[in-house]
Amino acid sequence: MDLDRSERVLALTHVSRHYGNGESRVDALQKVDFHVDAGELVALIGPSGSGKSTLLAIAGALLTPSAGTVLLDGQDITAAPEDVRAKVRLERIGFVFQGANLISYLTGREQLLFIGSLTGMPGAEAAARADRLLAELGMTERADHYPEAMSGGQRQRIAIGRALMNDPRLILADEPTASLDSGRARQVVSLLAQEVHERRKAGVLVTHDERLIDLCDRVVHIADGRLLPELAPAGE
Repeated sequence: MDLDRSERVLALTHVSRHYGNGESRVDALQKVDFHVDAGELVALIGPSGSGKSTLLAIAGALLTPSAGTVLLDGQDITAAPEDVRAKVRLERIGFVFQGANLISYLTGREQLLFIGSLTGMPGAEAAARADRLLAELGMTERADHYPEAMSGGQRQRIAIGRALMNDPRLILADEPTASLDSGRARQVVSLLAQEVHERRKAGVLVTHDERLIDLCDRVVHIADGRLLPELAPAGE
């Protein structure tokens, strides 16, 4: 895919993150340079403990790096006050985690509408967007069910819809298909790719399933807190 590289959404420069000190110090990330442009879905692949989740947490303003800078659409959010970081997360970032983490007393549709209300989205617009996302995720018939009445895969699809509800500039997905069968997993990642490409968002997909990386624009491997040379998606 021919991407316009002039619109950089996410840029991590010389980012490091360590835990502890002295002999107990663990370097989770070491001088990482990582970027994602508008209209680009990047797959991040690496073994457990390689630093994937730490990188995602820093990119999503959930964690502050020990060194380096983090820019979102040119805004330096590296050491921004927590209220600023919280506003950035709510309005400009969509998160999808391994666990759906749904609110137990809200139906599937209400989960999405709740995000709409938090961001101040007009009611009619929120309802239309929620219904579109539910349809694209194959969840229209389960939209009025509570999480306890859904399968793990259904809960995860609702979580993905919730992440897209605020029309985020940056989508961060940490193993979003772990509880889905291969067919549904591919459908979900295709939806994420479509959202990224058509709406000029930036996306990062952490996955262990290399059968999905052909749906991504770039593949970045990470090991021991360092990025390895990039590979083109499978099939190119």
